[in-house]
Order: sequence, then structure tokens, then C-alpha cells
Amino acid sequence: MARVTFDTRNNAFFLQLKQEVDQYFTERKLAKTGNWRLYIKSVILIGGTTAMYLLLMNWPATWNVWLALPVTLLMGFFMACIGFSVMHDANHGSYSSKRWLNEMMSLSANCLGANSFFWRQKHNVIHHTYTNVDGIDDDIAKSPIIRHCETQRWVPAHRIQHIYVPFAYALSTLFWIFNMDFRKYFGRTINNTPAWPMKPINHLVFWLTKIGYVTFYIVLPIMIWGAGAWAIGFFAANAAMGLTLSLVFQLAHVVENTEFEHVPLDVTKHLETAWAEHQIRTTANFAMDNPVVSWFVGGLNFQIEHHLFPRISHIHYPAISKLVQKCCREHNLPYHYNPTVLGAMVSHFRVLKALGEAPALSTTSAAAAA
Repeated sequence: MARVTFDTRNNAFFLQLKQEVDQYFTERKLAKTGNWRLYIKSVILIGGTTAMYLLLMNWPATWNVWLALPVTLLMGFFMACIGFSVMHDANHGSYSSKRWLNEMMSLSANCLGANSFFWRQKHNVIHHTYTNVDGIDDDIAKSPIIRHCETQRWVPAHRIQHIYVPFAYALSTLFWIFNMDFRKYFGRTINNTPAWPMKPINHLVFWLTKIGYVTFYIVLPIMIWGAGAWAIGFFAANAAMGLTLSLVFQLAHVVENTEFEHVPLDVTKHLETAWAEHQIRTTANFAMDNPVVSWFVGGLNFQIEHHLFPRISHIHYPAISKLVQKCCREHNLPYHYNPTVLGAMVSHFRVLKALGEAPALSTTSAAAAA
């Protein structure tokens, strides 16, 4: 198992920033968790998704597949937005100050086909602690399909990864639901990191929600629409959800100027940077001035703020981003961002294209040896 330790001496940046952020909430008498804006958004997204599902399931006789397809695609997009805005905050404990409500809303991950138990360790612990650390961070562990950083093994197919990656992203939720969750469950590991021990309730929730997913998204639609029409709709919804989820998360870490580290298996590496500085250097924002984008992606276009303060709800990120930028300037730290979604996407695919080029022999040999 690879391990990383961070410098614990120079925390001046984060101590100052935390003090200013705490002061922001204290002076305005605001809770750091969600409020009515988040709850209204939840009703719109969950209610809209439910309405589209019921619409598709109750009027198949008057629909043909191609008429239903736009609704199916929109439903997939809304499901991704539930992941961003509801599931994500709830699993971080920032949806509400009430623990039971966070627990309940965190199960929206299971309603989307995933599993909140494994997602919390994969995302909250591994990704948030070891962001862009090759060998630990599961979010960049997609080799050999995708090469996310220079230390990962290169294969000839990577020459065109910037072309085929959108198709891989479109299939990502299917791979996640039907492969990765079961590999974590039976293998008890998450990218070389031992998984948490599971209690009986965790086993029960895992199997009940997997059965529920198969029932509501596969069995019942086939009974109503038939296998052929179901297959088109099922893959369309997952393509919309997978592409949306993957792009938003990738635009935060695999773009130009973000940094990566590499830790070989069974090696402990000490980083001279403090944890907060590591988050700053490995993360990027995008479309910060676009409230429509912020609404749909659950504030994850403010990924820097989220990585520094994951227990604060995303509805507060635009406001505290000004404090983060100020502290970064004062401590001579970078603040990576792309002004638009398009600009971030171009940057992401530039990185993938560059990583797809055959590395020098010495680089390849070093990576293989590691």
C-alpha cells in the first residue's frame, strides 16, 4: 500500500484562511451547511427526475423510442446533477446540520446505482486527502484506458485517447455500477487502499439498493418498453449521466497547470508541502462567474474551495472563493481556474492529447520500474 505524508510545519496559509472563513460565517450568523436554496434545488432535481421516469413508464403506448429519447437524455443529466448537488453534499455531511438527514440524502447515490458506503471512502478520504497522487487517488486510476499523468504507463492506444475518452466517460456509470462497486465489495480494496470493514447494515443496504436499481431501471422498463427500446433508453440515460459526471470532475484536476505526484506501491513518500497547499496546487476552478453552471454542477466549479472546506455546503463557495483568492495572493500560492466551461474542456483535452504522445524511453523505463 502506497502512503503519503504532508509537511506539518508550514500551515500559516490554511490557519489564516480558516480563521477568515469562520469569521465570515460568524459575522453573518450563517450555518455552514445547506439552507432553503439547497432544499429547493433538491426538490426540483429529484422531483424532475421522478416526473420524467414516471412519464416514460406510464405512456409508452403513445411514445416511440425516438420521441422518448430527449426525455431520457434529460433525465440522465438531472441524475448527474442530483449527484453533484444532493448526494455530494450529503456524503460530506454538509447538506444539513442534522446527521439523519445527511444519511438519508446520501442514499441518493444508491438510487443512482452507486453505493454511498464505498463512495465516501473513495472520495471523502482517498481523493480529498491524496488528490492527484498517482498510486492512491482512485479518480486518476483509469490506466491503461486513460493516462491521466506522466508517471502512468503509456500504451499506443493513448495516442488517440483525447478522441475516445468522451466515449469512455459516457460508459463510466455503467462500469461504476456493475463493475467497480462489486470489485470493491468482494476485493475489499479501493485502488490499493484497504476498504473499511462493513457492518451488517452496510451489506444489507448494498444488496437491497443494487436489487432495487435492477428492478426500477432494468426489469420494469423492459416489461413496459421491451428489451430493444429499454436498451436504447438505458444507455442514453447513462451516457448523459456518465459524460456529465466525468467531465465536471475531470475539469477540476486534469487540466493545464494542476500538479501530480507519484507514489509506487508499498512506498511511503513525504511531501514538503502542507496538505492545504497540495490541494491548491492540484485543483482548478472553472466558470466561476456563471451562476447557471454553478447551480447545475452543485458548486463543483469551485473545486478549490470544496477541497479546502469539504464540510461547507457548495451554496457558500462563490462567497468564500474571494477569501481563498485573497489568501493565495498573500501567501504566493497559485489559484488555478478557467473562465469558461469550454475553456476548461479545451484545457482538459489538451492535457489528454499531450499525455497520449509516446514518452521518451527514459521516462517510460522509469515509470515501468516504479
